[in-house]
Amino acid sequence: MKKKHIYIIGAVVLFLPLWMWLFWLFTPKTHLLGSIVDKTVLTNSGQEHISLTWMLNHKKLTKTPTKLYKVDHDYFGFFPKEDEKFRTKGLERFTGDQLEKLSKDVDFAYYTDTYGIYNNEWYTKDSTKIRYGKLYGGLSQEDLEFLTHMKAKKKLILAEFNTIASPTTLSNRRGFEKLFGMQWTGWTGRYFDSFDTIKNLELPKWLVKNYEKYNDEGWKFKKSGIAFVNNGGRVVVLEDSLDLNKELPYIHSGKKGQEQFGLPEKIKYSFWFDIINIDPNVNEIISGYQLEVNEHGAKKLKANKIPKNFPAVIRHKRGGYRFYYFSGDFSDNPISITSSYFKGIEYFKWMFFDESRPMERKSFFWQFYFPLLNTILDEEQLILNK
Repeated sequence: MKKKHIYIIGAVVLFLPLWMWLFWLFTPKTHLLGSIVDKTVLTNSGQEHISLTWMLNHKKLTKTPTKLYKVDHDYFGFFPKEDEKFRTKGLERFTGDQLEKLSKDVDFAYYTDTYGIYNNEWYTKDSTKIRYGKLYGGLSQEDLEFLTHMKAKKKLILAEFNTIASPTTLSNRRGFEKLFGMQWTGWTGRYFDSFDTIKNLELPKWLVKNYEKYNDEGWKFKKSGIAFVNNGGRVVVLEDSLDLNKELPYIHSGKKGQEQFGLPEKIKYSFWFDIINIDPNVNEIISGYQLEVNEHGAKKLKANKIPKNFPAVIRHKRGGYRFYYFSGDFSDNPISITSSYFKGIEYFKWMFFDESRPMERKSFFWQFYFPLLNTILDEEQLILNK
């Protein structure tokens, strides 16, 4: 009998992926039409919005009553082709009447990235060099008009870094800030596991160049840490041990974030983020970044007017329209779209990441982005079904 039980358990484990796929396959589809905007698509992998498409497909939320979302097709923005050819399919081509109609037709809007594409990235395939020659990018006047219509219709709106930072014009940035009760401070940042220009070939050359432009002592950093750059190009570096007690930024979620959205109390974040302020009469903070700085690092932050605590997830709090802003590149995670086709795969998330590695970002997807988007999308379905 024991041997028989072992065979049964072995068969269940062996065929578990098949059962998970079949359960997903026969899960009913729900039509939820979204306007996804991504202007920073270098390859067909759609890395800047892949996490969102993953979530929609996993939950069987479809662009039509029958068709799932495709990561390389179902968005507005930059579309790469072969032999350095491309096409742009953004809202810039829409008339005022078409923008109004789009806001009626869609259930939600999600701006994942408007940073855009530059000549050196597209034609030389090198994003680490000095940026020059924008091909396409920035929040446009048409984007702003569309979002205004969405807000007026009390539709769900989600946006994240980089929606209003460079290369968005000052007037459009101010328009977005006024529309949604938040302000970008002009600072963005990111963790790097090494500032050594010889060892870390992924360290952006423009970051080093900009630092040397404003600092006579030159780039002497070797350890890990956090680099900040403002919209004027000035760079501030916090180095591990010298400035930081903990090398990584951490996102902390309070009682509301943990209970309403299923977020962890604390999680590391090792990718790009922006620093914003909010109007507390309009928005509330669900989660926030905390930088573990020592006395030396605190002085450096204070001298450059950079806070050590700032919002990570905010939400409009006064009813009416529904708005979320994520102060980070939250939808850019190294995941496979194929894994979205397995029902219950989130219960095996522990198999897909190693939290001890500072630069890994899969844990952020499974432990933070997944429950956050899952809650928001579930809430949206309830509202639409009323």
